[in-house]
Amino acid sequence: MKSLSRMAPLQRLQKILSEAGVASRRKAEELIREGRVTVNGRKAQIGDKADAFRDHIKVDGHRMASLPAKVHLLLNKPRGIVTTADDPEGRTTVMDLIKMEKTRLFPVGRLDCDAEGLLLLTNDGEMAHKLSHPSSRIPRTYQVKVKGKPTPDEIRKLSRGIFLEDGPTAPCQISLLKETEENQWLEMILFEGRNRQIKRMWEKLGYPVLKLKRVGFSGLALGGLKPGEYRPLRPEEVEKLRKIVKERPSGA
Repeated sequence: MKSLSRMAPLQRLQKILSEAGVASRRKAEELIREGRVTVNGRKAQIGDKADAFRDHIKVDGHRMASLPAKVHLLLNKPRGIVTTADDPEGRTTVMDLIKMEKTRLFPVGRLDCDAEGLLLLTNDGEMAHKLSHPSSRIPRTYQVKVKGKPTPDEIRKLSRGIFLEDGPTAPCQISLLKETEENQWLEMILFEGRNRQIKRMWEKLGYPVLKLKRVGFSGLALGGLKPGEYRPLRPEEVEKLRKIVKERPSGA
């Protein structure tokens, strides 16, 4: 069964569920495999397509609500806040900061609990997935405080890429912002977003990261947002992100 509706536009079922805020695309695929999704009374399969507005899509027997309006938020995440929807340890999450009921939001990428700064959240699961994917090469700008004073040669070495346990890092841009008697502040622009990447890079050279703040993402900036504050993206900012997503391959 390749298509579950003759009415255009047709989209893959996991994409529809993701954009409707039911679950992430990966989780939606699990729901389909487990037989928990039906379309027009028939059990769905991976690869099925449907019309989100005309077909009757149910999850666990409950009708999927109409597609919600797209929401795109820019948050200044404080330190100590977890980048997840739910935390089994009961810690405060980024979702606890957002005062929007009945809207399932997806963080675009992650920031460590002890890191702070710019974080995008959206209910557009497809956009969140593509912007977070390693192949996106989205520029991410960070301010990093390290313990000690890396030499210019060490900074050049790190910017060219080094080997970590999960493979070599891609080239990045590093520049000195300021320094004290014992520490340095540097700006780093990365084009990949691996787990704890910046901390692991500097630890490899013997310089522990003391503070980490993301200040830019794909041309977006924090501006005057204080920690814990957020704002909706402006229409031109959303359009720019949509263009980036369109340019990404469908598998990204």
